[in-house]
Amino acid sequence: MDNNPNMTDHNQPGWEKDIVEKLAFAALNEQKTARRWGIFFKLLTFTYLVAVLGIAIYPRFKDEISSSGKQHAAVVDVLGVIAEGEAANANTVIEGLRDAAKDKNTKGIILNINSPGGSPVQSAYIFDEIRRLKKQHPDLPIYSVVGDMCASGGYYIASAADKIYVNQASIIGSIGVIMNGFGFTHVLEKLGVERRLLTAGEHKAMLDPFSPTNEVETKHMQSLLDQVHQQFISAVREGRGNRLKETETPDMFSGLVWTGTEGVKLGLADDFGSVDSVAREALGTEEKLNFTPQERLIDRLAGKVGASFGQAISSLAHTATLQ
Repeated sequence: MDNNPNMTDHNQPGWEKDIVEKLAFAALNEQKTARRWGIFFKLLTFTYLVAVLGIAIYPRFKDEISSSGKQHAAVVDVLGVIAEGEAANANTVIEGLRDAAKDKNTKGIILNINSPGGSPVQSAYIFDEIRRLKKQHPDLPIYSVVGDMCASGGYYIASAADKIYVNQASIIGSIGVIMNGFGFTHVLEKLGVERRLLTAGEHKAMLDPFSPTNEVETKHMQSLLDQVHQQFISAVREGRGNRLKETETPDMFSGLVWTGTEGVKLGLADDFGSVDSVAREALGTEEKLNFTPQERLIDRLAGKVGASFGQAISSLAHTATLQ
């Protein structure tokens, strides 16, 4: 005979009731456990979102607190390639410049430049905005401070400032315009590949890498480059004025680059300095506040999630097509 008290004796009356009660208690316990886990995961998600929000707003909040009520040097970064979609684009830089100029505690603006150049259009937008701010705030100094490189579009922007500071080893200049590409005409011939191209418009396939060069199209494109180059030169002359030693350097606008030391001698730059030294010595403050708009972390995460979701949908669609 089994004496286990947990076993139900089917011969005893009311055993069905015992089973139902045990099942009911088990279900209640499972519900309580599930509820506890649900509350736990909700709290965990809430904590995560609060942490993400805190990380996103903390840098700017910290800077605002640290400089609250103190005069500061407003720093705006121009770092990397200057192009729409890149960190150094006209909208971002201009927004930073405007916010810096509006701040009542800004003693001066420092453009922190380390760029090989980029879009002439984006560079021109920033140049024009700096010149506009100078007219709107004539007593607000705007300085360019060059890191490793300030070439092409980077120098276009720098030349709009009141002064340009460099390191002795900085690379500056490259006042020119470039358009490049490749030609594969002979490669196709050797491979026995026939190029079939239909266009509506005589020059619609201009600069097509699989077609022979066209003298008329080449001259046209060269004239466009020359026009943009002259706009670049005019902007530099407007910004730098008679500080440029053009007579001593006939190649100043040829696209050549120089070291910071040579740049100061040629009038491409004014003096040597870093962001810290310019803030301290030229603007008379140790306080610096970066006004460069930063992409919010939550937006960055949302972008990654969106990209991942889009990639997953694309993969599913591709799989469906193959099946």
